[in-house]
Amino acid sequence: MRCQYVLKQFSPDKMLNTPFGITAAQLRKMGKTTILTDLDNTLLAWDQLDATDEVINWFTILKEEGIKVMIFSNNNEERVARVAKAIDVPYLARAKKPLGANFRWALKEMDATPEETVMIGDQIMTDIFGGNRQKLTTIFVRPVKQTDGMATKLNRMMESVILKRLAKKNQIKWEESL
Repeated sequence: MRCQYVLKQFSPDKMLNTPFGITAAQLRKMGKTTILTDLDNTLLAWDQLDATDEVINWFTILKEEGIKVMIFSNNNEERVARVAKAIDVPYLARAKKPLGANFRWALKEMDATPEETVMIGDQIMTDIFGGNRQKLTTIFVRPVKQTDGMATKLNRMMESVILKRLAKKNQIKWEESL
């Protein structure tokens, strides 16, 4: 029973190959108005400096259709600001995910509640665990790049154990869209 509870804390609500298929209409149908999204290996490769056309277009469409979006990253200010400013969205660098204080700050900053917010990320140990702790809807996406920065490698090892356990219990399934 205890193991089941612990696994639930790390279980995403959805698993998608990419975030870019998520639409404003799908989000509104789910009662969602706000996205907090990780940056590195969620939207861009961790070592890619600038936003791609795909990232820019996705954010532009979401914003035009009334979805509030914030980049919510554990990376440094220079890295996160460069991308966020290019696509004109608010951001928080050094978010210290999975700790809760900055999740709560971001919700307040975005004038959003946990019930109407989605957390999108490529890491179970930071993005999904942190979002679940704050009762956000969590969407786990496949990493953009198969390599990681040094700080992420340990998380990936722990993540693989969790994903294997979830798969064994048939609690996870990769999907193409919401």
